[in-house]
Amino acid sequence: MADDSSSSLDEATQNAALQKAVIVGMQPGQATRVLQEAVRYATLLDAPLVVAHVDVTRFVTYEDPDGYVHSAPIDLNLEAGVAEFEEVQAAAAAALDDTGVTWTARQLVGDPALAIKQLANKIDAQLIVVGTRKRGLGESIREFFTGSVAARLAHRQHRSVLVVPLEESVPDEQKEIWTD
Repeated sequence: MADDSSSSLDEATQNAALQKAVIVGMQPGQATRVLQEAVRYATLLDAPLVVAHVDVTRFVTYEDPDGYVHSAPIDLNLEAGVAEFEEVQAAAAAALDDTGVTWTARQLVGDPALAIKQLANKIDAQLIVVGTRKRGLGESIREFFTGSVAARLAHRQHRSVLVVPLEESVPDEQKEIWTD
């Protein structure tokens, strides 16, 4: 799903150049380990890398027959989504500068799993890379209502999904995974 800022012709041209890419889902402040793993697999597969950020403050209003997606904000503060995407782009640029991997960043809108799935279909992605969620009560509540993006991707499309741990693993003797 593309934001309204790009035309459908530009998106179609970009999608053609990104066929068989590796997609990595990123959000501001995310551990660089997720991006590093995505780079590793893009290099192994000799594929371009698409850094995807999903603006969950916008939703899809309708999609043109050519695939161009129109969206509208849930909140009137449009700057939040723009700022997050710029932060993701800057972090990706800093991390990817010396890797030699061809990459681009995409702003998607709506439900993260559905948006990434649709992008993967458009570019016939070889692999989707996402990070685990952060530990904590807030994240547990969010996941309870929306579900795990990684699990939803794994069950609702046919591509392989690589889930990269964001933090140190929980020791086996610790009964509770999320103690916050």
